[in-house]
Formats: sequence, C-alpha cells, structure tokens
Amino acid sequence: MPDRVLPGPVETGNSGERAAAETETVNIRTGKIFDACRDKDCIEDLRVYPTVSSQTVINSAISVRPNGASLIYADVNVDAISFNRGYYTVDVTYFYRVCGETFPGGVAITGLAVFDKRVILYGSEGGVKTFSSLDSISSGLAAASCPTAVVEAVNPIALNLRIGEECGADAELRCVPDEIIAAIGEQINLCGGGRPLYVTLGQFSIIRLERDTQLSISASQYYPVRECVGSSDDDPCTLFGRVGFPVDEFFPPDSLSREESYRALTTPGV
Repeated sequence: MPDRVLPGPVETGNSGERAAAETETVNIRTGKIFDACRDKDCIEDLRVYPTVSSQTVINSAISVRPNGASLIYADVNVDAISFNRGYYTVDVTYFYRVCGETFPGGVAITGLAVFDKRVILYGSEGGVKTFSSLDSISSGLAAASCPTAVVEAVNPIALNLRIGEECGADAELRCVPDEIIAAIGEQINLCGGGRPLYVTLGQFSIIRLERDTQLSISASQYYPVRECVGSSDDDPCTLFGRVGFPVDEFFPPDSLSREESYRALTTPGV
C-alpha cells in the first residue's frame, strides 16, 4: 500500500528546503471520468415547430432553405440499469433554434426543434450520498448515488430544411420549459396546425460519466505577471485607437486544418 501523502510543502533533497517555485502537495476534489463516448449524429427530418408568425409565412411559401441552427440547451438525466450493475442510461434532450428563409420573398423564419438521445455508459457504483452547505432541504433530499453525466456539444450544422404536405392538427408537443420559449423570443406553434416543417441536422457531441474523487497533487503558487491595461478615457476614438488592426480578417488562410473544416459538406481530396 503506498504511503499516505499529506498536504504541505514539498521538500527537496536532504536539506529540507522548500522548492524554489514554492511547490507543495495539496488535496483537491475533482471528477473522475469512468466512461465516455463521442457521436456524430445525422438527424433526418426532425420536426420543427415554427413561431406563430413564421407558420403564417410557411403556409404560403413554395420552399425554404436553412440559414443555420443553434443549440439552446441540453437536458440531461441519468438512471441506473437494474440488470447490469454499474451501467447507466444517459438521456439527453437537445433543444434547437432553427432559422431559415422562404422562397419566394426571402422572409426569415424561426422555429424550435427537439431531439432525444440515449446512450449507455459505465459509471461504477457508489453508496455515498453527498450533502453540502450550499444546498437546502427545499431543493430536495439527496437521491441514491448516481454518477454525473456531462454533455459537450457544438452548434449543429443545418443540412436541409423542407416543407411537408398539408396536414391537420397533430398531438401537442411535450411541455417545453418557459426558459426555452423565452430564448426563441416569440410564441411557438406547438399544436401542429398548418404545413409542417422538417430539418436535417448534423450534431457532434461527447457524453461522459463522472464521479467525485479526492486527489493529492503537486501544485505551485501562481500569480499573473501581466499588468492590467485599462483606461479612464471617455473618448471612444481614443479607445478605438488602441485596438490592433485585424490583419488576419483581410487575408484568409490558404487552407484549413481538418478540425476547422469539418463544417464543409465536401472537402477536396477526402
């Protein structure tokens, strides 16, 4: 069994002198990753629920084209799998803001799209319930010890946007959080009346399961060496004069790395 490491200064040699960089051993709490996965989802014909004003325009449009999409929020839930110890389902609900443009007229349209995703990851077992002085009993009693799911995702690529055939009212969408509707900025047509709108999105994501763990690490004191630059000048031109000229903006690079060019639908030589 390894020796127990206690926090404090790190001694060097037999002299017992503290390291020149003021290095010491400190105890920290952090998240240990037990399992993770990455995904490249092509979400075809995902239903878009337009804003009320957008639905009126869509009903009279011939076609639409995508202008982009952004990820508003991802709701994440973790549940244990009873028949497979240590494994958990991670259910993710992505809320997207989808933007497009109608033809003819070029009128901008906006809507909400919702995508559900489930993955199974290993998260080990633990019987500890964690309480903190930052929590209150009004926020709910601690549940069984489950790992923490973390989802990292970039804004999706809007690959296609199309109008479907005329249809009647569909079943109303699940309850959408008020914060999501507020992010859209306008009332959403959730009842399905009018011509339906469908989007195809490309989504890159990383999902992982973490548990708290305690570590002892070597750390050195840190302080910034760069002085803060500020100004009390109220003249905007004086402030603007201190801004460097954006040369790179006027001279685009001749090529992009693969990481930077993944948004291109076709890449020469691939």
